[in-house]
Amino acid sequence: MHVTHYDSFTAKLKALMSGFWAIPDISCYQVMTIFYRHLLVFKKTWLSNIMFNFVEPVLYLWAMGIGLGSYVALQNSLPYIYFIAPALVCSSAMFAACYEATYGSFTRMGPQKVFQSMASTPASLEDIIMGEVIYSTFKGTLYGAVFLIVVALFGIAKSPWTFLVPIPIILMSAIFSNLSLVWTSLAPNYDSYNYFFTLLISPMFLFGGVFFPLEGFPPVFQTIAALTPLYHAVEVVRPLVLGVPGYACAPHLLWLLLAFILTLRFPLVMLKNRLTA
Repeated sequence: MHVTHYDSFTAKLKALMSGFWAIPDISCYQVMTIFYRHLLVFKKTWLSNIMFNFVEPVLYLWAMGIGLGSYVALQNSLPYIYFIAPALVCSSAMFAACYEATYGSFTRMGPQKVFQSMASTPASLEDIIMGEVIYSTFKGTLYGAVFLIVVALFGIAKSPWTFLVPIPIILMSAIFSNLSLVWTSLAPNYDSYNYFFTLLISPMFLFGGVFFPLEGFPPVFQTIAALTPLYHAVEVVRPLVLGVPGYACAPHLLWLLLAFILTLRFPLVMLKNRLTA
């Protein structure tokens, strides 16, 4: 029995490793068709979807940006709401992309059997997975843009550089889509996502530079924060919204781009193996 389990594990590991070297079977037409299918579903539920991810960041903006902000003084004399608001644009996009690529994708893969239905069409499994990545990225970008409008209504986003905010938001949302789909490829049930959000996403939210500067933290914490997509997105979006972008934004954008490229292969292989197991 132990030998059988070992052989089964070895076979799965070999299939996983070989998948990383195989050329993905991706059709742009099929991917966009799948994305369009998701948009049609979203069209029916867009209001409840937006309210679910929109209300909480607005409450954070009111409670912490205005309420707590009246007691917080930053070293550069920047009002606290100006510090926190651009970062909440990023966190809103992060949560939206993660929720879609976890609970949404798992539902389509499991209870609804949508993946299995699409697999019976000319679309390949890689097409289906790329459709999930693009749709989750779209959801993250959309919710980030909606919250950016709220920030503008507060009179914070006045600079024309604000129009470039979608660039880092798209890259960050795409990375979180990849990471969330990797977890989906391993998740046995809905309850397993509690670990993902509690142990990974929530610490990023709290210690990714959203609520306070990280300069006063020990170097080890700053290093850990620098390995998170949210931190790099915040470091780009905040200067853009405040109208003070500089060359320091370039390394963060490059990091986001490279991180997306490096993480994309994992959901394409791991989720495909999950679907064919």
